[in-house]
Amino acid sequence: MPMFESSIIVLLFWAVFGYLLGSIPFGVVVARAMGLGNLRNIGSGNIGATNVLRTGSKPAAIATLLLDGAKGAVALLFARAISSEDAAQLAALMAMIGHCYPVWLKFNGGKGVATFLGILLALAWPVGVGACLAWLIGAAVSRTSSIGGLVAAASSSILVMVTGFGSAYILCILLTLIVFWRHRANISRIRAGTEPKIGQKG
Repeated sequence: MPMFESSIIVLLFWAVFGYLLGSIPFGVVVARAMGLGNLRNIGSGNIGATNVLRTGSKPAAIATLLLDGAKGAVALLFARAISSEDAAQLAALMAMIGHCYPVWLKFNGGKGVATFLGILLALAWPVGVGACLAWLIGAAVSRTSSIGGLVAAASSSILVMVTGFGSAYILCILLTLIVFWRHRANISRIRAGTEPKIGQKG
């Protein structure tokens, strides 16, 4: 993990900033803006890009994916540019928590994979690219988005070590635990063979 350089006040500021940015439910916003209805009443009810895709709108799903990824990246990059690496990693972690547990949606948010990948790309692009490739391979082989996300998350802590970004190891472990926790229902369905495939409407 990075050395602590910032004061408690500075870290608190970036924690709040990261959480509030991460808690913006872009899936809900995009679905309503594009006339797709209330995302909470569609498919799984999740606010992420995979569920947006179940509306049948690929542009809406792509927009949600990019925006959810961007909020994690922006939180980290802003904190890194203005403060230091400890603040950057804290802001990133809180953006992830904000996405998964947004105050605006009674703390019931998304699964966090897009935000997770956005964070990794901003944290260290070789790690982010490696995790994105892991997602693509996992999703392509299984035709299941959740498996892709779990594979990407599981690979992240290995990637930071082999690419020389070991100071982010603790952050990656925490993010991975969040991803797995948010996918616990998916893991049960995967075991039962009932997990929906990519693009399958709910």
